[in-house]
Amino acid sequence: MSAVQRFELSPSPLLAFVIVALHAAAGASVLLVLPTLWGAALAAALLGLGLAAAWSRALLRSARSVRALEVKDAAATLELRGGARVACEIAARRYVSRLLVSLPVRVPQRRTLLISGDMLTPAAFRRLRLWALWGRTISS
Repeated sequence: MSAVQRFELSPSPLLAFVIVALHAAAGASVLLVLPTLWGAALAAALLGLGLAAAWSRALLRSARSVRALEVKDAAATLELRGGARVACEIAARRYVSRLLVSLPVRVPQRRTLLISGDMLTPAAFRRLRLWALWGRTISS
C-alpha cells in the first residue's frame, strides 16, 4: 500500500512570464492579420487573459489557485489558496516532460494543472513526474 504524497506548490515567475509572452504573441499575431480597432481590442483581450492566467495558474494568487496536491495511487486532493480541499479525479492522459507536468482534472470540474519544475523542489518534482507517468506513489 502506497503512502500519500503531498506536493506543496510555490509561485513560478518563469511560468508566468511564458504564459504572458505567449498570449502577447497571440495578440501581436491578431494585430498583424487584423490591423483595425477590433483587432486591437482582441489583442488587448488576449493579453488580459494571459495576465489573468499567469496570476491564477503560475503565481498562485487567486483564491481558487492550487497550493498543494496530495496523491495516493489514482486518488488526488487539491488544496486551494482559499483553504478549501477538493477531492478530484485526474485523467489518465497526462503530459510529462523534464520541465513541466500537465494534469487534466476531470472531476469535480474540468481544468488543467500546469506544474513547472520551479514550483517544487527537484526531488518532489521527480516524484510528481513518476506518479504522473505510472499512476503510483513511491517512497521518498
